[in-house]
Amino acid sequence: MKTVQKYKICRRLGPGVFEKCQTAKFVLSEARHAKGLKSRRPKPLSGYALQFVEKQKVRFMYGISEKQFSNYINEAVAHKGTLATEYLFELLETRLDNVVYRLGLAHTRRLSRQMVSHGHITINGKKTTIASQRIHIGDVIAVRPGSSKSVLFADMAKKMKEYTLPNWLTFNADTLSGVMQGKPKNAEGYLDLNTVLEFYSR
Repeated sequence: MKTVQKYKICRRLGPGVFEKCQTAKFVLSEARHAKGLKSRRPKPLSGYALQFVEKQKVRFMYGISEKQFSNYINEAVAHKGTLATEYLFELLETRLDNVVYRLGLAHTRRLSRQMVSHGHITINGKKTTIASQRIHIGDVIAVRPGSSKSVLFADMAKKMKEYTLPNWLTFNADTLSGVMQGKPKNAEGYLDLNTVLEFYSR
């Protein structure tokens, strides 16, 4: 997806959707765009529109199709013993491509998905190319030995010094491997998953 397209989506859904929209370049682009809108007053969104926007925000953020997301919704609603919003967040965050991104091995989810599909990542020592594969507590996610010399993973120890790892993951820069040690929680509250569930309950 082109940068211009991503900027338009972020303008509509929020800067947290894509990593490219969390840069100084995007801020400058937004400032220029805002100058041309000073005379316009945005229309308030309806309840349905707000729910749709929130749903799209989640979809674009994790880079999943409508069908995949709908399946996650159905699984979260049917799951017993955990709030649907909490379980939905867990399903999204424990996708392999997202875990690779959260470990700091890739600076975008799109790149992490490519790493997985090209066979650079292993789970518990076994290579996989399925980006949507679910990771569980205790699983070891690592760079395949044959890929460790790739430029994709160069200077990883230095990069990790500037990266804050989520508390549900651990990472060893020397072995290029990480472990899922807990369940992810939507502590930041950026995603309003209650609103998303309301959209699908219509």
